[in-house]
Amino acid sequence: MEGESSQPSNRGGDNSGSGPSVSSIRVRSRPDCFLIFYRCFRLITSLAAILCIAVNVLSAVRSFKNGSDVFDGIFRCYAVVVAMFVVAAETEWGFIMKFWKVLEYWAGRGMLQIFVAVMTRAYPEYFEKHQDLFLLQSIASYLLLACGVIYVISGILCIGVFKRYRQKKEFSRDQAIKDLQDLERRREELESLLIVEGA
Repeated sequence: MEGESSQPSNRGGDNSGSGPSVSSIRVRSRPDCFLIFYRCFRLITSLAAILCIAVNVLSAVRSFKNGSDVFDGIFRCYAVVVAMFVVAAETEWGFIMKFWKVLEYWAGRGMLQIFVAVMTRAYPEYFEKHQDLFLLQSIASYLLLACGVIYVISGILCIGVFKRYRQKKEFSRDQAIKDLQDLERRREELESLLIVEGA
């Protein structure tokens, strides 16, 4: 009886129980549009910071080659180091956030980005002599400056708090979906075991 009753319930589960649960899992696992936009924005900010690093490295090399612009070369080296912190902050790596709590706040992160953009834009008269670097410098500095301003405004509006709330919600939802899938897999294994034993 037990083996016979398990077979109809398995068919019913395929049509009414299992089907809706799988479809509901797919619906619930849809990514958060806000978090997708935020990740894209982080990528753009990281690329802008990397471009600033490239510009400052190239200008530092030229400064040290000239010999007379040693101070500008040292200044560019500092700009490269600070820009690396900007890239590291955009990864939101736990190790970085642990020692630099200020980077968890969007206003602090934005001010750091603005600082790097200003350092990259410094000494424009030097860049005007090198048109290739001048174009890269303008693109990198203004792009990172725009990202920094957006971060500062978003931090003032407490959007960062909203982002952390959505991330926790997404993590809880993904964990619940994973647990549900594990339960479904375990249920199917038990049902197949009952069918084998009933046969």
